[in-house]
Amino acid sequence: MLRQLFEFKETERKWHLPVLAGLCVGIPVLAGYYTDNLQDGKLASMAALVILYIQSQSIGRRMIVLMASSFGIMLSFTVGIVFGFNPVVASVVLGLYAFAVHLVLYYLKMVRPPGNFFFIMIASVAISMPHNLETVPHNIGLIGIGTIISCFLGLVYSLVTLRKTRSEDEVIKVTKNQYVNFVESVTFGALVGLSLLIGYLLELEKPYWVPTSCAAVMQGASATHVWQRSAQRILGTFLGLILTWFILLLKPSLLVISIGIIVLQTIVEFLVVRNYAIAVIFITILTIFLAESGTALTVNPSELITARFFDILTGSIVGAVGGWLLYNERVHYLATRQIRKTRLSIARRK
Repeated sequence: MLRQLFEFKETERKWHLPVLAGLCVGIPVLAGYYTDNLQDGKLASMAALVILYIQSQSIGRRMIVLMASSFGIMLSFTVGIVFGFNPVVASVVLGLYAFAVHLVLYYLKMVRPPGNFFFIMIASVAISMPHNLETVPHNIGLIGIGTIISCFLGLVYSLVTLRKTRSEDEVIKVTKNQYVNFVESVTFGALVGLSLLIGYLLELEKPYWVPTSCAAVMQGASATHVWQRSAQRILGTFLGLILTWFILLLKPSLLVISIGIIVLQTIVEFLVVRNYAIAVIFITILTIFLAESGTALTVNPSELITARFFDILTGSIVGAVGGWLLYNERVHYLATRQIRKTRLSIARRK
């Protein structure tokens, strides 16, 4: 496990995809900076992360998936921003939404990373924002702007770089049956909703860090992989927060932070498929720069860093427990058997 923490894996990802991701995220941030609306720019840039769903080698399928994912990002934000008026309601709604997203993406064969992560992240951020219905149209518009930028740049990028591939290269084989996927979806949704509720019960200032970290850890392909990602995330987060603290002590200007977001996004996309632990170091810096306001970054960085480490640690622990449930064969067997019994019982009554 120690060797896997630091080894660099081979990948077929082209070098220009991380550059594209940095560009998509950077344009809204720089636009926000130069118009004195940096927070609006950051919100749009989070939506621009939809560019990471540009995976197919068929230009038609690629753009369909990208536009559908953009709709999903806007829906995620809308669900979050509307139902964030009460902690209990917010936790239940986020859990149900995470369940639905996990279930739907399986049937749409969108099982490759990043999978459901960014939909859950956007919903978590939105559901934790101050509940003000007057700002909902404005914020949804910003999300739409971010997705439009990514769709446009994704189309240009595809026209320039895409090569024709055979249709069979697009086939994704999925072996899970409907019961197993339903059980996994219920488990995933329950843990994400529970993690947000824990964040509220602990009275965390930014509770969305907990479900976001939980969802990130549960992206593993097996129980062992989930525990490994949990360890990598905690270690990478700790090192990333230390590095962030040193950067903030230098009191960087907002322009430096804006440019840093672009550079960090490019680095993250280069590293995340090669070494997750090292990538998390830069992911931590990037997410803090994106999620925190300018005053929070400069006024008291030590307090900010301490709070974020506790938030992410809590979410990673919940995610590790969720990963054990998600890939526990005994739990799957008992749950699947109960679902079949219930289904047969209902059928007989009819």
